[in-house]
Amino acid sequence: MTAPLRQPRLRAGDLTELVGNTPLMRLHHIERGCPGVELWAKCEFTNPAGSVKDRAALRIIQEARAAGLLRPGMRLIDSTSGNTGIAYAMVGAALGVPITLVMPENVSVPRKQVATAYGVEIIYSSPMEGSDGAILLAKRLVDLHPERYWYADQYSNPNNWLAHYHGTGPEIWAQTNGRVTHFVTGIGTSGTVMGTSRRLHELGPQVRCIGMQPDDAMHGLEGMKHLPSSIVPHIYDESVLDETMWMSTEEGWDMAERLAHEEGLMVGHSSGGNVAAALRVGKALAAEDKPGVVVTILCDRGDRYFLPLKWEKHYLW
Repeated sequence: MTAPLRQPRLRAGDLTELVGNTPLMRLHHIERGCPGVELWAKCEFTNPAGSVKDRAALRIIQEARAAGLLRPGMRLIDSTSGNTGIAYAMVGAALGVPITLVMPENVSVPRKQVATAYGVEIIYSSPMEGSDGAILLAKRLVDLHPERYWYADQYSNPNNWLAHYHGTGPEIWAQTNGRVTHFVTGIGTSGTVMGTSRRLHELGPQVRCIGMQPDDAMHGLEGMKHLPSSIVPHIYDESVLDETMWMSTEEGWDMAERLAHEEGLMVGHSSGGNVAAALRVGKALAAEDKPGVVVTILCDRGDRYFLPLKWEKHYLW
């Protein structure tokens, strides 16, 4: 059977025009666990640098340049556990903005290598201090060299959540034709959950917005924050959320494996945690025989967490 022709993508003037407007995919196999409820996932791994963080990085840089904060000759600096750094690196390369990233030394090797491939400067913080240690080191560097660096501060920058207020939220509303009943996603910098939830509450006050957190300080859901043991992001406002859900590392990892085996989606463990949270919401609705349209976020691809093969610039034939 011949597949129908698909509409080709519109042309892009530069790479940044490909950020956002990501597909919304129905999880038909996973939603068998919650009959009568639809589970949908926003495929943020289709952004050009491969993660949901492309949205925030682009808006942060664009707004800083427009406001005259990120001036010619200055470097953008920020702390990151990986995805935001890669997003900054991509946007910086596309727009000609030099980037310095402060990362915990134990961030996955693929993330370090991808960021380096874009030509950024990486400064490593203590692996024992996690993302909070990277934040503190970035602030110290800015204090020491105020003319060299502009501190993007994704944890406090309102353009982090505004990227989702103006992008992710309206996209979900349009893609579900206003049928979305629940939105659930994990809390890292909190930009995604804050911006998307604010906009969905405005578009449909009946939409319940749920933030997911790891249930333990020593968790394995990379990019997520256990807020009781962390520096709480300045942009985080608990009152925006209708509920908080706690997620174990094991449940998130198991769901990431299920997504690969059952939906063909090779995504990271934070995405697994998000879908596991969405399924919990779906099961609760199904148990009460209530319909629902539950939407969550697939943050990035799973191959970002693999150990890489050795790559050589020069080959022997």
